[in-house]
Parts: sequence; structure tokens; C-alpha cells
Amino acid sequence: MLTYLCLSDTDGPARFYRVELAYNLFGEYTVLREWGRRSPGRAGRRLVTWFSNLRDACLAAERWHQRARRRGYRTTIEGSA
Repeated sequence: MLTYLCLSDTDGPARFYRVELAYNLFGEYTVLREWGRRSPGRAGRRLVTWFSNLRDACLAAERWHQRARRRGYRTTIEGSA
């Protein structure tokens, strides 16, 4: 499993964007994207996309990670925030 956790650096509300790549029980690869505000009691949004091969899943995960970086999120190690 590969996880990117990105946090916003803006002065507004603290926000997160997470991209996770995993292998599922059906022999497919999934990319989970989750985003929202970092506050207790607020559920973020999530979207799961399925891929038939690892290459396409990695390319998609990297593309979404780079898009979050361009929007002002910084990458951090999951669990440190």
C-alpha cells in the first residue's frame, strides 16, 4: 500500500488530501482519494477508482498527488499530522 497525505498551507481552514494505492481481493488495484477539513466530527469526501493493472493505478495516483501539490498542499508522512 502506498499513501500520500497532503496538508494545506493556507491561512484558512486546515484541509487534507489523501491518495492511497492498494491491491484488493478481486485482483484489481484501487486508488482511494479522500479530502476535506481536518476537524473532529467532520467526515471528508472519498472516491475509489479501480484499475486492472498496477502501472495505470500508479500513474493515476501520482497524477492526483501532483495535482494536490499544485493546489498548495504539502506532502507529509501519514500519522505525523
